[in-house]
Amino acid sequence: MRRLGKTRRTVRTVRTARGRAWAAAAAACAAALATLPAAPAHAHGDPHWAPKDTGSVSVRFRGLSAVDRHTAWLSGTRGTVLRTTDGGASWRDVSPPGAADLQFRDIEAFDARRAVVLAIGEGEASRVYRTDDGGATWTESFRNTDAKAFYDCMTFFDRRHGLAMSDPVDGRFRILSTADGGRSWTVLPDTGMPAALDGEAGFAAGSQCLVSSGPRDVWLATGGAARARVLHSADRGLTWTAADTPVPAGDPARGVFALAFRDRTHGLAVGGDYRAGQPSPDAAAGTGDAGRTWRPAATAPPAYRSGVTWLPHRRAAALAVGPTGTDLTTDAGRTWRTLDSGSYDTVDCAPGGGCWAAGEQGRAARLEN
Repeated sequence: MRRLGKTRRTVRTVRTARGRAWAAAAAACAAALATLPAAPAHAHGDPHWAPKDTGSVSVRFRGLSAVDRHTAWLSGTRGTVLRTTDGGASWRDVSPPGAADLQFRDIEAFDARRAVVLAIGEGEASRVYRTDDGGATWTESFRNTDAKAFYDCMTFFDRRHGLAMSDPVDGRFRILSTADGGRSWTVLPDTGMPAALDGEAGFAAGSQCLVSSGPRDVWLATGGAARARVLHSADRGLTWTAADTPVPAGDPARGVFALAFRDRTHGLAVGGDYRAGQPSPDAAAGTGDAGRTWRPAATAPPAYRSGVTWLPHRRAAALAVGPTGTDLTTDAGRTWRTLDSGSYDTVDCAPGGGCWAAGEQGRAARLEN
């Protein structure tokens, strides 16, 4: 859904008004967050966030890729890309040159040297860059030339195969595919994509509206329509099936914002209403059948959440984050409880260990036990 506060591209004046509404809501949310404690107490034995100073207080990070406990990549506003290789003690600005006007909402890193970053926006603002030398140099590998397309999220199955998704073009979500690690991209046929609902789109809020697990399975989260859905493909994006979720919808600001799958069967969905001060009841769900059906959480997070990730080495534990806090589940998403009231937009855990979060005002943190 491009940036938050924008839904469809049909009427530019509507988009502008919604953009102003989002800016006002964001300001109100920021004012409320300023009153929260920076480092709230946590229960003994619970994991907690250890903040890391990025030195980038003017940047909002919505893209995050955790490589391990030492290495993580961040991407955000003002064309910013940061990288740490020392556990967050220091961050190197490795932003692509000439990208200051872009919003990098998703980044996928393979290691400390190789990464692919996605910029969102209408028309040519949607771009993909790749680096093979830790961000010292970047190559632009895709620039959108279709004014109707707006790319939101990206995922990789392995070091070579990946997908990116755009909001609907001519009534269907558009999928971009790479088979060479993001060095080149091809638009896939849309014949296997179900028709989009009226007003349906993706939310470019925390880089998790398109996620994968294993060599072929991928899921796409939607909102903005009468129903919040999750689309699933078992063949790397060629054919898709759609399933309704119990996450509240029916408004351009509501739906599923983020997904996480620990394997091809078990997944989590979080979201809600991103507008500050608006309630987000029942905005979490889980699946045990690859997304064919979704069950509501018995106890959901108390507010809108834009990011979710499974904790490594703990089959039933996961974290969800949003502007008003972090929540933990230890029963595979059936119940959630709040750990922290700090503002984060995105969260990611490396398979081998190392969990990170990032968000507004240059915030970044690593999870400690």
